[in-house]
Amino acid sequence: MATFRKHGQGWQVRVSWYDDNNKRHYTSKAGFKTKTDAKAYALELEQKKLDNSISNKKISFVAYYKDWFNTYKANKIADTTANRYKILINVLDKHFGNKALDKITRYDYQIFINEYGKTHAPDSVKKLNAIIRSCVKSAILDDLITKDFTQRVELIWNEERILRVEYLNVQEIGLLITELKKELHPNYPSRYMILTAIFTGMRIGEIAALTWDDINFHWKTININKSWNFNNKRFKKAKTESSNRIIRVNDDLLNVLSDLKQNNTKQVFDSVFGTVPGSGAVNKVLRKVLKQAGISKKNYHFHSLRHSHVALLLYYGVDVYAISKRLGHADLTTTTRKYSYLIDEFKAKSDDHIEDLLNNFSTKKESKKIL
Repeated sequence: MATFRKHGQGWQVRVSWYDDNNKRHYTSKAGFKTKTDAKAYALELEQKKLDNSISNKKISFVAYYKDWFNTYKANKIADTTANRYKILINVLDKHFGNKALDKITRYDYQIFINEYGKTHAPDSVKKLNAIIRSCVKSAILDDLITKDFTQRVELIWNEERILRVEYLNVQEIGLLITELKKELHPNYPSRYMILTAIFTGMRIGEIAALTWDDINFHWKTININKSWNFNNKRFKKAKTESSNRIIRVNDDLLNVLSDLKQNNTKQVFDSVFGTVPGSGAVNKVLRKVLKQAGISKKNYHFHSLRHSHVALLLYYGVDVYAISKRLGHADLTTTTRKYSYLIDEFKAKSDDHIEDLLNNFSTKKESKKIL
């Protein structure tokens, strides 16, 4: 593959290739007066590749995937996402082994999807397919293959593997809040983090990253502009550009959070012990408090609080578009896809409300004049 760019007063070309050990190499040269000259040089190297002056060994699918991940993805994605990419290496290796990338057909890939889908939920299959499709498109750009073998493949999954996200109804949310407030203590921020999730729908990384200058007690807002990397204990960029947002919060939450000021820490939820509780610690507290509140939810965890926040807003008639902005989604489609099950459940309530509005309207004298 060759890439070209302006370099000073001329052009630079960069060519990549794989050696006999499936290791990728690069060579570059600058000083070409025109892009045409640079292309001619690149074509000359490509010809050498065909003549085996540069290795023309067929790289395996798995080897290319590893190289693609390390080159284009490893340093740009969150650790949790990176783990998903790494796990996929073993999945591909188990099925394809050392099979050459350019020997894989659409049929081969469909068989792979069929086998993987037998034991995985829809979400897992869709994420795997999205990653592989991106990798294959990159291989096409690298001139290693000419066709996209992932194109128009039918995604197969196991319906029984679908894990329904549990959420709390309004009454249960009230019980949880009451139980959380019984044992609040600034030295142990986990309960405060859970309350923040209930009232804001924020992600755990966003909550952990909050600093005191992010909270405006006068205007009753929280400025969400970063996330927290629990592995290296550092701030990182928000999940997406749309994740940067300012949301309104209630007095009750602000009053609770103000208790934490006595810890004299930069981060709101940094304890006197110098650490922000991680997912494991917070979930342990959440399970304990749920049990104390008499709430039994087998698959309920911290991220479920985000779903419960959505359920709470839908219950009180908040517009889905407003909910989408509050959650930091890029568009309404993301919200309706992720929370479709909640929206469907509250549709009946909305339909009843619409019917009542129309009935009240039709009984008024003004409406009778119009009708």
